[in-house]
Amino acid sequence: MPVNSAHRLLKVGLIYLSVLIAGTFTHAQDVVTYHNDNGRTGQYRETILTTSNVNSSQFGLLFNTTLDGIVDAQPLYLSSVAIPGKGTHNVIYMVTENDSVYAIDADNGTILWQVSVLGSGEVPSDDHGCSQISPQIGITATPVIDRSIGPNGTIYLVSMSKKSGVYFQRIHALDITTGQEQFGGPRAVQARYPGTGDNSHNGHVIFDPAQYAERQGLLLLNHILYTAWTSHCDARPYTGWIIGYDSRTLAPFSVLNITPNGIESAIWQAGAGMAADANSMYFLAGNGTFDTTLNANGFPVNGNFGNGFLRVGLKNNKLRVLDYFNMFNTVEESDADTDLGSGGAMLLPPLKDSQGNTELLAIGAGKDNNIYIVDRTNMGKFDPDKNNIYQEIDDALGGGIWSMPAYFNQSVYYGPVGNKLMQFKFTNAKLSTSPVSTTSNTFTYPGTTPAVSANGKANGIVWAIEHTSTSVLHAYDATSLSKELYNSNQAANSRDHFGTASKFGTPMITHGRVYVGTRNSVAAFGLLP
Repeated sequence: MPVNSAHRLLKVGLIYLSVLIAGTFTHAQDVVTYHNDNGRTGQYRETILTTSNVNSSQFGLLFNTTLDGIVDAQPLYLSSVAIPGKGTHNVIYMVTENDSVYAIDADNGTILWQVSVLGSGEVPSDDHGCSQISPQIGITATPVIDRSIGPNGTIYLVSMSKKSGVYFQRIHALDITTGQEQFGGPRAVQARYPGTGDNSHNGHVIFDPAQYAERQGLLLLNHILYTAWTSHCDARPYTGWIIGYDSRTLAPFSVLNITPNGIESAIWQAGAGMAADANSMYFLAGNGTFDTTLNANGFPVNGNFGNGFLRVGLKNNKLRVLDYFNMFNTVEESDADTDLGSGGAMLLPPLKDSQGNTELLAIGAGKDNNIYIVDRTNMGKFDPDKNNIYQEIDDALGGGIWSMPAYFNQSVYYGPVGNKLMQFKFTNAKLSTSPVSTTSNTFTYPGTTPAVSANGKANGIVWAIEHTSTSVLHAYDATSLSKELYNSNQAANSRDHFGTASKFGTPMITHGRVYVGTRNSVAAFGLLP
């Protein structure tokens, strides 16, 4: 089949599936994954909070429940969960770097159950001299929930721990009603992949649990739980791993290394989960080896995809890189540590161009201040002379991205380091080359990862955390970020102060509440009594 025909068939199938999936996301009440959906749009359906009632006289802090460690993961939410002996509750699920998992009443902050996933005699990992996840590493990544798996539903998470100098990474599948382990878990993470790269032995690269952390949010796709791994800063040896497990049994499913014959290329995305459509995953890889010599199909000759915008999926039931984009100056950017991997990738809903064609796009940005938009059916690969992608907006952000964008009603919202939160808008499937609105305030490191609540196209509110010693929750009108509706510093007597938010934290919104993880608690905001 000609390549162009194959691209057209792929696009038609993805359009149909994207519409179905988007409909599912829009009407979901539970929040079971990072940024609310597998497209990682950060858009939440919300009928209670409006641009009229989100203000400091009607809206504020409702409770702030103390936990036993730092929260680096986004809160998750399930409605109407039957907790044995305690009745039925709306529940938020929280995890901490102290290797604890909590089920908390979402309405009043009462702890319903708490479990530790540490093994006998174990403690959470130290930070390996890296300040990115510090001072301890326990459960870092946002878990993922499937209410259809197990007798009551299952929450999946990854924990790191140590004992007598030995480090462990484990997959856990906990019953949502009790926190008890299921499917014979936990499962120790072990992997090897053909290659001669960092930490290779006898023709295989070996996964060393001491050298990695699971930072990016977990992904469930077609009953497979996907993990992807970051390094401790740039402390070699490390390479780029994706490891999948059957969500119904925890049996190992498939493994991919994206730098098997090279070095580096961690996958961390500032905590953002890999995005996914019906059959493929999309993510931004960190600095690492990229082979500028390509094979006949335009792929790196030695299979090294460092500093790339990748599409990964199954081929003959094995994980493979199916398509990719690398900048023409990718090697120079990797060498300068100006890579893509500091940000997260987001899938856009089907958009109509000026000729009425439907475009299926993904967007990403990293440390070089540029926005990259790729066609998911033909990402552009590598050309040493130019970038062959759908749209590129150079120097659009005025600061690097250590965060994740959000999407709402043809607009994309980005929060770069040291700059204002920005709204870019699509017209005929092309993004504006400069912001159509910005906030009046700026955001220090790491910038901000916004989230959006809306009822269809009405009452769009952009929520963002300002990371200061006393963090600030902001709410802006989604149609114009210049209009601030609320912030947690406005009320008298520090009424709405909630502590120091998680480093890469993003608000989670559902049923009239906004939940924020902090360095020792989970805070809930909503309409005041």
